[in-house]
Amino acid sequence: MAVAFDTGGADAVRKWIRPPEPIVVPPAFQAIMGWEPEQYAGAAAPAYPCLIDERHVVAELYDMPNVPMAVWIDERGRIVRPAEPAGATDGFRRMDRSTYTLPPDAIAAGRASRKLYVDAIRDWVRNGSASVYALSEDAARARIAGPSDTDALAAATFRLAQYLHERGDADRAKAYFEEARRLCPERWNFVRQALELEGTGNASGPQFVAALAALGSRNYYAPIEL
Repeated sequence: MAVAFDTGGADAVRKWIRPPEPIVVPPAFQAIMGWEPEQYAGAAAPAYPCLIDERHVVAELYDMPNVPMAVWIDERGRIVRPAEPAGATDGFRRMDRSTYTLPPDAIAAGRASRKLYVDAIRDWVRNGSASVYALSEDAARARIAGPSDTDALAAATFRLAQYLHERGDADRAKAYFEEARRLCPERWNFVRQALELEGTGNASGPQFVAALAALGSRNYYAPIEL
């Protein structure tokens, strides 16, 4: 199951999550996403459920500060692996923004990370709880910190900003979006959603690039512990 976090609702994401046919992605962007050409050649329109979470409730419940992220849940409804980047890495930060290309070593590392994660999922599908990638209940629980008081305040502030935006109060909405970002600057879902609501395309525009640059040596995606 896929979940899109977007306050803009169906109109904002329908063409991406339920396209009538696979979206054509230029080779340069396939490399940035960590896709092998063979993987992209096998792409198909999704047949699984694709939900739209306008309130970012799933992000709150499963502690997803960014996208793309994945949570493994077994047939009993148990979390086998808590939220983690779904094979995504920080390699895209080395992109030349004038040509939208990556250095060859960054492309290779990104593809290796994506393949490793996809192979881990396949191993779990085949072997279930016997998979070396399936965490025990204690190990999975140890990776779930739970929200801090600041996290809870930031989430409430973000929801208030969404409420105001939906009612056309753009100025007050912007103030609360900025406060949510100030409280939890590592919650990139807050950052990118606020930017996109200000203007289509802003979520990957100059302000987002500046926020990335401000990270310095810190990670955008947390390293995956497989």
